[in-house]
Formats: sequence, C-alpha cells, structure tokens
Amino acid sequence: MYQYSDFDRDFVQARVDQFRAQVARRIDGSLTEDEFKPLRLMNGLYLQLHAYMLRVAIPYGTLSSAQMRQLAMIAERWDKGYGHFTTRQNIQFNWPELGDVPDMLQALADVQMHAIQTSGNTIRNVTADHFAGAAADEVADPRPVAELLRQWSTDHAEFQFLPRKFKIAVTGAPSDRAVTAAHDIGIRILRGEDGEIGYRVLVGGGLGRTPVIGKVIREFVPGADLLPYLEAIVETYNLLGRRDNKYKARIKITVNETGLEAFRAKVDERFALTRARFTGIDQQILAAIKAQFPEPAYRRLETGPYEAALTTDPAFRAWTEVNLAAHRQADHAIVTVSLKAPGETPGDATAAQMRALADLAEAHAYGELRISHEQNVILPHVPKAALPGVFRALKEIGLATANVGLISDIIACPGMDYCALATARSIPIAQEIALRFEALKLEHDIGPLKIKISGCINACGHHHVGHIGILGLDRAGVENYQLTLGGDGTEEMTLGERTGPGFGAEAVVGAVETIVLAYLDKREGPEETFLQFYRRMGIAPFKQALYPDAPKRERFVAA
Repeated sequence: MYQYSDFDRDFVQARVDQFRAQVARRIDGSLTEDEFKPLRLMNGLYLQLHAYMLRVAIPYGTLSSAQMRQLAMIAERWDKGYGHFTTRQNIQFNWPELGDVPDMLQALADVQMHAIQTSGNTIRNVTADHFAGAAADEVADPRPVAELLRQWSTDHAEFQFLPRKFKIAVTGAPSDRAVTAAHDIGIRILRGEDGEIGYRVLVGGGLGRTPVIGKVIREFVPGADLLPYLEAIVETYNLLGRRDNKYKARIKITVNETGLEAFRAKVDERFALTRARFTGIDQQILAAIKAQFPEPAYRRLETGPYEAALTTDPAFRAWTEVNLAAHRQADHAIVTVSLKAPGETPGDATAAQMRALADLAEAHAYGELRISHEQNVILPHVPKAALPGVFRALKEIGLATANVGLISDIIACPGMDYCALATARSIPIAQEIALRFEALKLEHDIGPLKIKISGCINACGHHHVGHIGILGLDRAGVENYQLTLGGDGTEEMTLGERTGPGFGAEAVVGAVETIVLAYLDKREGPEETFLQFYRRMGIAPFKQALYPDAPKRERFVAA
C-alpha cells in the first residue's frame, strides 16, 4: 500500500490545523454559516437533514487494517458507533458534532487518511476496481495509476473551482468492476499489440438527472502520455464547461453540446501544450508509486481444510458460491464481505464489525481491505485454507450473509433518512425488499440480479444501471417510485428502461416481486439470468405483469 511521503504528511497536517482554526471561528460567531460553508465543503463536511456529515476519502477503495481500526475508533468516539460506506468508495459519519470534526480529521491524518476533495467542484476521490491487485483477469493493477491521479489532482491550483464536481474511475481488467463509463473520465488499462501497457480513455459519462454513457475519446493512450492527456481534458472542460446553470455544468453536457469530435480536437490542441510541459517527472513518480504496491508474500497452505468444509458444511458452501471471486493465485481467493444482511442498512458497518474485519485482514489477508462501489468490504488475498475460519469469524459478527450479486445485495443511497437533497426514502425500501425475498426463499433460485435504489434524481444509488433500478421521487408530497429495467454497470453498460407509471411506497416491494415472478415464470431455465432474459424478451412481459389492466394497476400506482 502507498505510504505518505513527508510532503503528504505535512500537507494533510496543515489542512487539519487550518480547518481547526476555521471551526473555532464558526463556533465563536466570527464566521457565518454562509462564510463557513465553502470552507467546510473543502474538507468533506456537509450539513445534512439532522446533523453534520463527514465524508472521508478511501482512495481507490484501499484500506489497511490499521486504518480500518481507526475508522472504528472514530465511529465509537465521535459518532453513533457506525459508519456508512458509499458508492464512491468513501465512508461517511452521519452524526459528528462540529467541535469534534478537527479531532476526527487529526485522527484520520494519524493513519494517513483525510477528507480533502470529497466535496466541491473539484476532482473527487479517484475510484478503482475493488479487486485491484488480486483479480485473476487483471491486465495491470490500477491502484498505482489511481494514486498518481490522486497526487496530481489534490489541491491542483487550476482545478479547485471547476464548473461542477468531477469523477474519475480506473479499472485494470476486461471486466469493468469500476463502472468507468458512468464517470466524467473513465480509464481502462489494456495491453497493446506490442505488449505495451496503455489506456483506453472514456469521457462524458455520468448518471444523475441526465444519464449518459461515457464515450471513447482515445482508444489507446501510451503510458507516458496519460497524465498530460488527462490534464488536457480537464483544462478543456474547465474552459468550455457552463457556469450559468449547475444542472448543465457536468462534462457530459459539455461533450454533448460541443460534439465529441470537436471536443476531441480541442483536447488534442491542449494536449500538444500540456505534453510539452511534462518532462517525465510523472513517470518517475509513477515508478516510485508502483514500488509501494508489491505482491504480498503469499503463504502456501494446503487447501485440504477448505475442500473438506465444502463437503461437510452446506452454509459455508453456499457462501463460497457467491461471495468468492477468482484470485490470480490458484490457492487464494478474493472474499467479498456483504454489508447487506436482510433488514440491515446497506453499506453500514458498526465499530465492532470494522474492528473485527481489521483483525481478519491482518490474520488472513496480509493486512489489506478494499471497499467496493457496491457498498461491501473486500478481503482481497485470502488463502483458501483459511476460508472456513474466516467464514466462522464473519458469522460471529453478523457478516456471513451469502448474497453477493443476488437480489438482497442492494445498493442504496442514504435517501431521505439523512440527505438534504433526497425526495424519498431509500433505506426502508431496500430493507423491505431484502426481507420479502428472504421470506420467499427465492434468492438463490433467482440468481444474479442487481437492484439499485436512489432517493432522488442525483442517482447516488446508481439506479440507472441496476438490473432493476428504483428512483424515489416526491409527487405532490407523496413518495413515488419509478422502476427501470435492464440497466448494466459493466463494460457493456446500458441504461435501464422505465416500466411506466410509478408506485407508492406501500406497493413498490410488491411491484418488484411481480417483476421477479414474471422472470421466473418465463425464463428458459435457471442458467438464464435476469439480465439475459431482459435482453432476449425486452420490457413487454414485465409491463404486462405490472399493468395488466386499470383496476389492478391502481393497487400499485400512487394516488
């Protein structure tokens, strides 16, 4: 893992000290809330519905055991004993007192963490594939590139006041687990015909009120050109992006209004200038960063205990079938720890659970953890021989749910329970859906099915790319939920299609059940997934099931 340099430590400490003074001025009344707002947002501090919320960056989703333990301590000491992991690979603390926030930031700085640029019209936390450095299908570990981008973008003098927030994601595998096409810039590492590592760069993706799939602006950017090329993109956007209307300020609108070819030409013009400014120092920095991401010293253990447990423990076997992924080392596995036990809040982890996960990572995963954009925790390198013990330990802390990729592994934003922007609740809907299908005992028969829920059109729950997407809206003071089908957040990204009129809060779970039962009734067999069925049959069978006639439709549609 990357370790802070003296510069990093000094920079973060200076920001902590600076914000401590700003908070003191706010508390004594020297600063009004309007004056304080831009200062707190620069340090990841929001004012939510009921309290302040501190959003902490987890760069490219990577944590050490020591960092996870510190997050647990912060949750216990200054919050309500839990944290919420987000679709941006961040963690949010929802209940801090303003006067405690500088101490929270100091505690983060003590373990090489911060909350810088987790808000504001700047380049946000750079995200990456949560299986980075471990996946069997990986071309190259994307974390060194993501770390280079973090260093480049942090406090970049030209990019602190962009037209709108800006998000970058990196993946190093053909299977896109970082949703790159839904980002302002998406980067896919690939290997050229001559074996050279390079980058396919996408631009102008994003969800929100205007969902757009990112477009390829350059099929292959050589390694040495990546950073100057990205700088040229952001410079071009900074000049062209609209500042008269925040709803039309994202780069996806800029690319659409300018045209991809015209935008590419402008980027190429600036690239000629930025490339000349880069003298290879970025490649020297990247080489030094790569040296900090070595392969673990893998322990070679006999896999007999793992194979024996598969035959003697049905619960363990069911867990391995959905919560494990292939590791580049045949005697290891990637473990996804579900934070989606039915009835619980998706993405929440208690301090005790975080501490236990840190202990497990230290004992069995070489001290490393990852946070996924799907709001789960990853143990990236676990010897197969250790898996039975890991499973038993997870059961003891309520984190052995075998549902990764299944219908109860739901992405959900905080919704109206916390967020000042939300127009409907997300968390209770996710809980009710998970509990409904747990009661029906259908989850494993249904197979892979991704539900994503957003409590407003900002789409923090990624509902546009859910196999079933749920968008909560306010209709004349009543919560109303639109359903979309067929979305996909992978390398074959598609946006979901709306089914028709929305459903009231009391009926949306029944509508989801209707959709799922229609799929089970008409699929060609258990091997045909929900998404495959949708792509074969389209939306028609689901519309027929949801809206067969007006009287039944009234059961679902909100008044």
